[in-house]
Amino acid sequence: MTDSASAPTPRRARVRAPELIGKGGWLNTGGDDLTLADLRGKIVLLDFWTFCCVNCLHVLDELRDLEEKHRDTLVIVGVHSPKFVHEAEHQAVVDAVERYEVHHPVLDDPELATWKQYAVRAWPTLVVIDPEGYVVAQHAGEGHANAIRTLVEELEAEHGAKGTLRRGDGPYVPPEPVATDLRFPGKAVLLPTGTFLVSDTTRHTLVELAADGETVVRRIGEGVFREPQGLALLPDGKVVVADTVNHSLRTYDPETGAITRVAGTGKQWWQGSPTSGPALEVDLSSPWDVAWWQGKVWIAMAGVHQLWTYDPATGTVEVAAGTTNEGLVDGPAAEAWFAQPSGLAATEDRLWIADSETSAVRWIDTDGTVHTAVGTGLFDFGHRDGAAGQALLQHPLGVTALPDGSVAVSDTYNHALRRFDPATGEVTTLATDLREPSGAVLVGEDIVVVESARHRLTRLRLPEEAVQVESAAYRTQREATEVAPGRLRLDVVFQAPTGQKLDDRYGPSTRLLVSSTPPELLVGGEGTGTDLFRELELNPELAEGVLHVSAMAASCDDDPANEYPACHVHQQDWGVPVRITETGTARLPLILAGMDAL
Repeated sequence: MTDSASAPTPRRARVRAPELIGKGGWLNTGGDDLTLADLRGKIVLLDFWTFCCVNCLHVLDELRDLEEKHRDTLVIVGVHSPKFVHEAEHQAVVDAVERYEVHHPVLDDPELATWKQYAVRAWPTLVVIDPEGYVVAQHAGEGHANAIRTLVEELEAEHGAKGTLRRGDGPYVPPEPVATDLRFPGKAVLLPTGTFLVSDTTRHTLVELAADGETVVRRIGEGVFREPQGLALLPDGKVVVADTVNHSLRTYDPETGAITRVAGTGKQWWQGSPTSGPALEVDLSSPWDVAWWQGKVWIAMAGVHQLWTYDPATGTVEVAAGTTNEGLVDGPAAEAWFAQPSGLAATEDRLWIADSETSAVRWIDTDGTVHTAVGTGLFDFGHRDGAAGQALLQHPLGVTALPDGSVAVSDTYNHALRRFDPATGEVTTLATDLREPSGAVLVGEDIVVVESARHRLTRLRLPEEAVQVESAAYRTQREATEVAPGRLRLDVVFQAPTGQKLDDRYGPSTRLLVSSTPPELLVGGEGTGTDLFRELELNPELAEGVLHVSAMAASCDDDPANEYPACHVHQQDWGVPVRITETGTARLPLILAGMDAL
């Protein structure tokens, strides 16, 4: 019998990259269909994304420098893999590619065909293919740009020496620009003058429109903002702006035109960063909306699934609700879970919240307790009116408090304006045939809706009776992983990038959090730990459920001579549907970075 300690490590078989298939076809290629054969000789980076996912949007921004610096050797291909029904509509993907300034080819894969071929389990996932067409790395989540940059440089050197690297222009063909006054506006606010201030998100500015909601009065902040979203009028007459991609808050003074950064450093918040302190010294993460409530600016911090506050009087920020875990959990603010909160509306005793990824409307009371009005979790959505306990929304981005105590909901992916009435507990539909409404503002007896994908404001008279719609209910369509009953070994695969090692100078460099829906699915193994593996015990009395896994690893440059090494945080959340069967697997590998060797 061979001594295992002295046996040579077997060389892992090279994996040929599966073909790129998607019924929606290709975007940003000038009408051409691409195959991997067309890309042979290039380093190919597949970015599996969907446009509802704020982490995917972060990764798009992370990759921009890499794309620019290696454009003659590297081809990034976005593989759009939808979560929501609306995201499977081809025009919605076309809109998203323009909205988020995606400057590379995109494959529209509405049926998740390529997603399945590559065994992807999470948004976002990055797969690197070498110039000979073999998969060489996979990364899930955010924070991998440095590792991929290192790998690309290694592949350039290796395949340049072998003669298998082909330099030159890639297949990207930009679409023709379209002339409109607004381009994918995000939110709006009514100014005391009767004019509207609108965040013109894709053009990175604010626009003041006349009282008709159409005539441009002025364009504000060119070169200052990056994809601004939420707006809120402050008591002093200034407007606070969620400068989303700059991870900052700014104020705009309509009287003087002055724009001032008041919170955020411009850098994205990562696990371990401060969560309170002087506002200009604390990092933020994709602030999506803002509201003035209880003497502070409340921030829907979509990037970390939390609510924060900014206090202009003290110049400080702090976390107000949420744990950074993604999901729907009510209760005390410090223990609640959110999922990309994207819209806020304040009344005297409630702060309403559009919690987009759980397709939920929620609220926090003055005692700091979080409640859910409509919505059940990450995987159920649709368009269904009636009692709030069974009503369904689809990725709402905005809420607007109405004079009667109810709330209007910009039900974005249903192209509808909905209403929840706390007095009756009923959900109704106020208007349909809107195009991705993302916010709304009251003007007298009218409501003016930001119709984002039609690039305009649309004025509606608030109806006395609800619109009747045909009900529809959906679940996120992802194949369940068949797992064996009893013990399940969970392995999060993480390999530090070349030249780096796990950063354990200040304690454990990894973190793993495991939970489940329903909670009864796990009878052992839930909770937080520092190892990237876990023995889970599944409930044999349940047939299916979802495992929620959140992993983080920090790595730093491995150079003893460098007193201040560069460090990088890699993190990802997975929601893995599982089905318990006798023939299922006893091991669940999730790749954070690297390749699974088992």
